[in-house]
Amino acid sequence: MFVIGAMSLMLARALPAQDPMGLAVGTKAPGALVQTLDGKRVDLATFLGKGPVVLEFWALWCGNCKELEPQLLSLVKTYAGKVTFVSVAVSVNESPERVQRYIAKYGFTHQVLFDAEGAATDAYAVPATSYVVVVDRNGKIVYTGLGGDQNLEAAVAKGL
Repeated sequence: MFVIGAMSLMLARALPAQDPMGLAVGTKAPGALVQTLDGKRVDLATFLGKGPVVLEFWALWCGNCKELEPQLLSLVKTYAGKVTFVSVAVSVNESPERVQRYIAKYGFTHQVLFDAEGAATDAYAVPATSYVVVVDRNGKIVYTGLGGDQNLEAAVAKGL
């Protein structure tokens, strides 16, 4: 199981967006087996190479994620049909049921997946929650960022 340590979370609060941690910009985005909130297995690769994709690795308890949330939800509406948004919930102190209740309460309309075994967090070298990866239509990573102060509009533009 993937575990994000307290030190990683502290670093996420202190580091600026576009931190060089995680996968390098320009590399091919990997697939990884995760699950839907109702327990079906799905590979992140199914979302890649068909158009721009925004991946956010998040958790309900993550303050930086909560800070990014209004921006992300706005972009989901703005770019509907043009960009695929996928939020990957890490499994630390989470359950698919808790995530399901949260997304219903806050009106998430994009794809939300659960990384029960840490496969996606490992494949994407996720340094902490609030890690965002933008992948272009060719499957190449064009942006990575960490923290609550990211400019997601500019990040999405890099994927278009």
